[in-house]
Amino acid sequence: MNSESGEFDLFVIGGGSGGVRAARVAAALGARVGLAEERYFGGTCVNVGCVPKKLMSYAAHYRDDFEDSRGFGWQAGSPIFDWSVFMANKTKEINRLEEIYRNMLEVAGVTLFKQRARLSGAGKIQVGRHTLRARYILIATGGWPWVPPFPGHELAITSNDLFTLKQLPGEIAIVGGGYIAVEFASILSRLGCRTRLVYRGGSLLNGFDQELRERFTTELANSLPLHLGCNIKKIANRDKRLLVSLDDGSELLADAVLTATGRRPNTADLGLEAAGIQVSDRGAITVGDDFQTSATGVFAVGDVIDRVQLTPVALAEGEIVARQLFATESPTMSYDNVPSTVFSIPNVATVGLTESQAVDRGYQVKTFSASVKQLKHTLSERQERCFIKLVVDSSSDRVLGLHMMGPDAGEIVQGFAVAMNCGATKRDFDRTIGIHPTLAEELVTMRKNEKSHG
Repeated sequence: MNSESGEFDLFVIGGGSGGVRAARVAAALGARVGLAEERYFGGTCVNVGCVPKKLMSYAAHYRDDFEDSRGFGWQAGSPIFDWSVFMANKTKEINRLEEIYRNMLEVAGVTLFKQRARLSGAGKIQVGRHTLRARYILIATGGWPWVPPFPGHELAITSNDLFTLKQLPGEIAIVGGGYIAVEFASILSRLGCRTRLVYRGGSLLNGFDQELRERFTTELANSLPLHLGCNIKKIANRDKRLLVSLDDGSELLADAVLTATGRRPNTADLGLEAAGIQVSDRGAITVGDDFQTSATGVFAVGDVIDRVQLTPVALAEGEIVARQLFATESPTMSYDNVPSTVFSIPNVATVGLTESQAVDRGYQVKTFSASVKQLKHTLSERQERCFIKLVVDSSSDRVLGLHMMGPDAGEIVQGFAVAMNCGATKRDFDRTIGIHPTLAEELVTMRKNEKSHG
């Protein structure tokens, strides 16, 4: 097919991780590929997600490092954080990365459209005033922050807005208890912003192992005030500040309110209904194992299908679709043992099943856990504790889940995820020599604190 005449083998709607990977792989396999992106190349992860958030996390960690250094003999004046310097450097790096994504697509031979695209019929895409045709269409429009409806919700900001603030708020209230909420609570509190976290549940990080959730909630409560078991009722202006009313009758004053209450698939005004594409109650596109929607020739990947909202997952899904369509292979996607991390302070990382998930699946399990104080803090005198836990199948001895809270947890768990994908058993862990003294060695030296369940 001829891209110059507006005809393509594959047309991708969305220039985030999944869409870019699918477009590049398909083009490398000889397909004529077009891609439309109305906002920014690289999607949420590069522009208002993983990358700028991790840079902000690095900035936040310095406060603890400055404090901890005193116990090791360092003496220095009180450090001053300059939000404007950080934001300028962050923006420069994000712009560089977005340009790299654009260049990768152009070098691959993908025809780019910096406009909104929507489906307009079988094999048809409307881009601006132009109607394009494609043999296959891939929707990879990602997700968007969701703000629950309550009086004054328009006064709140989302994580997207946070990355463009001209000034660091003096005081902020964060609503939510998931990844985004706890990450920014940890970060902003250390950058000098007085931070309060409001969450309707009793333990943070819903969906993680319950024991890990409880340990993490305790640790975060040591660094900032938590308002648990309550929710936001309304926000109102009050003397150039915001008055936050909670449903337990209490009130908070803040300079900003961040709602980190989840993300929803970005499927509005894509022409899905007219194309006969089924969506869930949350707006997620329904797909089969091959990522094909209910419309023949139309596929979807990434956060828009609301399976596992992680950048590496979207990358894998995008490549699988491209190879299924244009290569002589039929790769499949496995969601088993997908590792993930929360860039809070302390870090949290996990791979595999939680204890309750393992029991619900019928396993007879035993667990091994340990709460330890990192060697570093014997001199820094920081009271922070680390926590690690293994969930093991009693019959096969296979490690079903690994859960960790502590410095660089994501870096440590990534390596153990490889072992678990290879079917590692608790005996394999036990016969592995640890690197001493490290926090990671605790994962191969646990013999005590065993519990059986199931």
